Amino acid sequence: LAELWKSWGITPSVVMGHSVGEYVAACVAGVFSFEDGLKLIAERARLMGSMPPGGTMAAVLTDKETVASVLSARVGMVAVAGINGPANTVISGPEAEVDALLAEFKERGVKSIKLSVSHAFHSPLMDPMLDAFEQFASRLTFNAPRIPVVSNLYGRVPDGTSAFTANYWRNHLREAVQFVDGIKTITDLGITTFVEAGPQATLSGMGARCVAKDAATWLPSLAKGQDDWQVILRSLQSLYAAGANVDWKSFDAPYSRARVSLPRYPFAKQRHWL
Repeated sequence: LAELWKSWGITPSVVMGHSVGEYVAACVAGVFSFEDGLKLIAERARLMGSMPPGGTMAAVLTDKETVASVLSARVGMVAVAGINGPANTVISGPEAEVDALLAEFKERGVKSIKLSVSHAFHSPLMDPMLDAFEQFASRLTFNAPRIPVVSNLYGRVPDGTSAFTANYWRNHLREAVQFVDGIKTITDLGITTFVEAGPQATLSGMGARCVAKDAATWLPSLAKGQDDWQVILRSLQSLYAAGANVDWKSFDAPYSRARVSLPRYPFAKQRHWL
């Protein structure tokens, strides 16, 4: 999807992903090749699949401070896995402990949503695979980004040109996703148009809840239950109307076009009721 947008002349000023989505963002920015990105994500999945089951994740619909205070009062392996909004904090860990925490939040009047996941990502349950993953990643080549990448780890663009190392991806796998801070970083740069390159507009919905209403435009590439081409062409239309320079020649390249002669007589200008 990112390559399709680029072929139409739509290139990002800054990129950001969410968890595994940051691998795509890094690839688009040139941190590693497409082939190395596939190797890295496949090894990540293989190692995660080797971890014992029994972990789960849940979105707790409150702020991160409230969640942190509850977690600190309980000794366990549950961690904050992502800060997805002002009132959307994801926790991750052993299922029994997560369920106990959700019951406690319910008693406090805080709603939660159990996530459908295979493992407790971004939690201490991932620790046994970290060394092996870093060792594998260290065999790949990492480059300085050609365009800024907003990091999930820091919620901002990392300092220096060599931030995205094997150790970075190790910590990225384990630590919480700082999504809210990342969106704030992008809007602080004066960017107000977001194009989501994914199978549906999940991140756009989350992002919109991180900023003031109507403060940004959120454009999907695809949307669940809708025609693929209609969705992406509506977004292209919105970008063009907002002043984006669309490469129409490249857009038309896959199609056969022919010039036709229009009739030369003048248009009739008589008014009439339909």
